[in-house]
Amino acid sequence: MAAIEGARLPATTPQEWSTLLVRVDRELGRLERLFTEVYGTSERTSRELALLAGQLATSWQERPAELKAVDAAREAEPTWFASNQMLGGVCYVDRYATDLQGVRDRIPYLRELGLTYLHLMPLFEAPEPNSDGGYAVSSYRAVNPALGDMDQLAALAAELRASGIALVVDFIFNHTSDEHEWARRALAGEKEHEDFYWVFPDRQMPDAYERTVREVFPDDHPGAFVPMPDAPDGSRTGRWVWATFHSFQWDLNYSNPAVFRAMAGEMLFLANQGIDVLRMDAVAFIWKQLGTSCESLPQAHLLIQAFNAALRIAAPAVLFKSEAIVHPDEVIGYISPQECQISYNPLQMALIWSSLATRDARLLQQALERRHALPPGTAWVNYVRSHDDIGWTFADEDAAELGIDGAAHRRFLNQFFVNRFPGSFARGVPFQDNPRTGDCRIAGTTASLAGLEAQDAGAVDRILLAHSIILSTGGLPLLYLGDEVGQLNDYGYLDDPGHAGDSRWVNRPPYPARAYAQRLDPTTDAGRIFRGLRHLVEVRRRTDELAGGTLVPFDAKNPHLLAYQRPGKDGDRRSTVLVVANFADDEQSVDALTLSGLPPDAEDLLTGQRRDLTDGLVLPAHGIRWLRVVHATT
Repeated sequence: MAAIEGARLPATTPQEWSTLLVRVDRELGRLERLFTEVYGTSERTSRELALLAGQLATSWQERPAELKAVDAAREAEPTWFASNQMLGGVCYVDRYATDLQGVRDRIPYLRELGLTYLHLMPLFEAPEPNSDGGYAVSSYRAVNPALGDMDQLAALAAELRASGIALVVDFIFNHTSDEHEWARRALAGEKEHEDFYWVFPDRQMPDAYERTVREVFPDDHPGAFVPMPDAPDGSRTGRWVWATFHSFQWDLNYSNPAVFRAMAGEMLFLANQGIDVLRMDAVAFIWKQLGTSCESLPQAHLLIQAFNAALRIAAPAVLFKSEAIVHPDEVIGYISPQECQISYNPLQMALIWSSLATRDARLLQQALERRHALPPGTAWVNYVRSHDDIGWTFADEDAAELGIDGAAHRRFLNQFFVNRFPGSFARGVPFQDNPRTGDCRIAGTTASLAGLEAQDAGAVDRILLAHSIILSTGGLPLLYLGDEVGQLNDYGYLDDPGHAGDSRWVNRPPYPARAYAQRLDPTTDAGRIFRGLRHLVEVRRRTDELAGGTLVPFDAKNPHLLAYQRPGKDGDRRSTVLVVANFADDEQSVDALTLSGLPPDAEDLLTGQRRDLTDGLVLPAHGIRWLRVVHATT
């Protein structure tokens, strides 16, 4: 508190200062406790904490007035992100709009689509041509010059905010590129910055760590460590540095409290540019401990909670979004108001595709029953696909309960989605295909994976079915921009030396101008997809039951059908929206007895028709129903 008090500037009004001190009283003790739990009690810990407190006070005082107003509004409505009005979009700036000015030029279209949340994929300086899609960040404070500059990013954030759209950027949390200033200084032998990374003089410790950690990108390098390059003067270093992902991405050493403070400074800088959400990249890997897998260790959670406390003091409008593609039990461990308020839902995403391939919804139904619920004040970010690959993250023990062998099922899915299985409609591409382990992940756009590239007759309906689930299960739905008009795989990545070695670029196509031009033509695939998706979005917006995250599973007693209820109110009476989705290639039904627990008179929200549930319910191939019933008062 003393460091906060001592940092007050004369220009700060008494009301502003009082607001800050309330936040300090609420959060500083938590920050100190978490920091001490990770780093222990020592003179060094106390010094770093004091410096951090001063950093928070200075950052808050530099925060623009309009962002302080956003802070106040979101503190008054802390679950703003869980509204049924929310709709997210994600894109690469250069692929979708050329540069930041191009994004500004597309704001009218984003409003037409109904976006309230825009995630711009990594846009900071990164090595060229190989940058892991921008995730090898060389500076958190400089935009890639090909896209624009930081002033333009701040201006874009302001214009999006005025249009009701929150701006999301990636915060590359686990590592920097080997071209970052910290890495360059470490390479030059500066001890202070060498301690920012996991650097060892020989193979003794790397070998010890690698006994228990897995290879993540075996195509790039074996194990977790890579040789450090020669020093700037040309001398050989003989040193080894931890690189979980690509060899040019060096893992940060969070056991050094100076790294925590440095990264907090980068977060605060971005917050003050108007960033609303930080996507916390690779959170599971940030803490290393000898003899463990070095994934999802308790200290990783403590660190994110400490960063959360710091932001709650200096920029409380900013949310954290967890990116943890790990076992489902570990994914949920990162989600809380005190850690990451929102999180990708990789299990739901993977099981949507599994259900489409098998025409069997049981694994997805099971996931909604036991792995969907979240703590109050948090939400899933639900998506059909991302910029990344699809990994089959379901739990083997869950599959076994349904008589499914997890390993065999993954092999089937890998074969199916790269068109190595007879009758497959999918046209995906393998990513990190590892013949030694049998591991593989899948790349591809939604349309190509759903059968549009193969000209399968059910493709458009599959695309709408998949999106209907992310729009109706609660949380924040996220579209990969271009998928709403059916963009296909881009095989041109093979001709680009900077992309050819990474098959994920197949699902990062450039702006599909022709498809967008056809979006209002209902005779085209692009028009059918766009019209269908827009209709789903509009119905969701006027359906209050679809806000929040409460979901009650419903047993349709048919393995091809996914079903769940979204409870709500209609005036003083209880209401329910029953969602049913048919993953089969033919007509399926729910019998009247199964529906007998619901009021018989239902409103079909997607067609506007009334349905008598005493007749049962029939769904066409890949059909969906959103049925509202109002319960009698008791």
